[in-house]
Amino acid sequence: MNIEMLLTGLAGLTFVAVLVFAVTSRRAAEQRMENDKAPKSSLAKDGDSHRRAD
Repeated sequence: MNIEMLLTGLAGLTFVAVLVFAVTSRRAAEQRMENDKAPKSSLAKDGDSHRRAD
């Protein structure tokens, strides 16, 4: 096993991990936006300014 194959594999795994993280985060954000009972962000105009930001 040479170093080029190792680096290519690590780069590929990193790319896949980032894609999985991005898709998971996007789904969670979309579900939270659809939920009317979810608390508003403290950064939103109509959010509670005394609540910690998520």
